[in-house]
Amino acid sequence: PAFQRDEPQASTGTMAEDRQQLVFMAKLAEQSERYDEMKEGMMQIVELGPQLSLEEREMLSIAYKHCVGNRRTSSRIIAAMEEKDANKKDPDSLEKIREYRVKVDEELKFLCEEIIRLLDMKLIPNAADDENLVYYNKMKGDYFRYLAECLAEPDRSKFAESSRASYQTASDIAEKLSPTNPTRLGLALNYTVLQFEVLKQTEEACKLAKKAFDDAIEQVDSLDEAHYKESSTIMQLLRDNLTTWTADMHVSTAE
Repeated sequence: PAFQRDEPQASTGTMAEDRQQLVFMAKLAEQSERYDEMKEGMMQIVELGPQLSLEEREMLSIAYKHCVGNRRTSSRIIAAMEEKDANKKDPDSLEKIREYRVKVDEELKFLCEEIIRLLDMKLIPNAADDENLVYYNKMKGDYFRYLAECLAEPDRSKFAESSRASYQTASDIAEKLSPTNPTRLGLALNYTVLQFEVLKQTEEACKLAKKAFDDAIEQVDSLDEAHYKESSTIMQLLRDNLTTWTADMHVSTAE
């Protein structure tokens, strides 16, 4: 519904009702595991007003995470099949596998570029505070990273750099947040994954993971109960990655 300037109260009420209805339908789609429909509903909510509540923000993240996550999984499986089939002398089946992978990767690219546009045009410019700015720039970095993981050169390098730039923007703003803030910790976790797995910057990844963990552990006693479980889980993931990556580096050095 369009705003009526001469009837602000009625218009606001209708907008609020529309939003509530869209949220309800998005939740219904989520519970039904129909994430493409959930995603469409969340896009409509952003169009109604781009300052999302924490619940709406989480729902948007869940919708795209599942839509893109399904395609990422498919792309990895098909890539493994392609590699396996390349050793067989059956060019027809290999060609079919490659065509199917292109189809899946195009779907993935469309979804990633769609949420990146939504972030650039609606969510980041209208972010209410520093925490939201960090969250949305981190999200932007995530979807550029997914593109870099799945696509070939030269797109891979282009999207990897865009991911790095988005994560760095978020990191600069995150300095204003507590080291135990789950959004700041989640950013550090995902940034280090980009560095280690995509950019192959192993030492930088380990340094950042260690710093994020050490900074948080210093203030863990002041962590509020509402964020304790989420923050402590991310801290554990940072430590697990750091342990694995450090061990891998020692093995590589020994070899």
